[in-house]
Amino acid sequence: MNQADSNDKADISISVFFPCYNEQENVARTVKQALAVLEQLGIAFELIIVNDGSGDATGQIADEIASGDERVKVVHHASNLGYGAALQSGFKAATKQFVFYTDGDGQFDISEMPALIPLMEQYDIVSCYRLNRQDPLVRKINGWCWTKLICLLFGIKVRDIDCAFKLYKREIFDNIKLTSSGALIDAEILARAVRKGYTITQRGVHHYARIAGVQTGANLKVILRAFKELFELYRRIRSDG
Repeated sequence: MNQADSNDKADISISVFFPCYNEQENVARTVKQALAVLEQLGIAFELIIVNDGSGDATGQIADEIASGDERVKVVHHASNLGYGAALQSGFKAATKQFVFYTDGDGQFDISEMPALIPLMEQYDIVSCYRLNRQDPLVRKINGWCWTKLICLLFGIKVRDIDCAFKLYKREIFDNIKLTSSGALIDAEILARAVRKGYTITQRGVHHYARIAGVQTGANLKVILRAFKELFELYRRIRSDG
């Protein structure tokens, strides 16, 4: 590494976090992989686990990891508050220049994250989309329709609104107010960021089948809550001018 590369890296720092709900089989493996990738980057970092009121041993495992590594910290919700609330807690806990999140279920390979960092020289957000999405057909169709609806309502141009592999400039979250506690959170962030003039680019990332645990995003209650929040958000953003 030459001196210029070293100086460039000294100016970069990143917060990485995982929202987790009942991920006891996945959280330790996911965190271990993330730490290995972050250590190779040679930049300042912190890793945050957001335990969203898990009923299994996720919180205990997370605390054990953090007790042995000062670079890891844990945010606990006393009860399950929802995916959006978990993301909000992660963004609030982040202290570094950039903030990246991906789910704690291990369906993405965090080794694909470092390639996103150079894009932040030109853009404020990297919103990724899933290549060969490893979900049932009905879930893929629902996701496609949801993305199209969000883009139509808010004038956003992205291929996969809910892909849980995104990198942001942390300053964005000092300048937008988030209200979504459920599945609408990704749409709200991008809609509010675009209205503030922040720029977005996209990249494809590989998606893998879940090894353990149970998905909650396709739950009918979650879907209905998302639609209710969607139209409430649309009214709020329109009234904001």
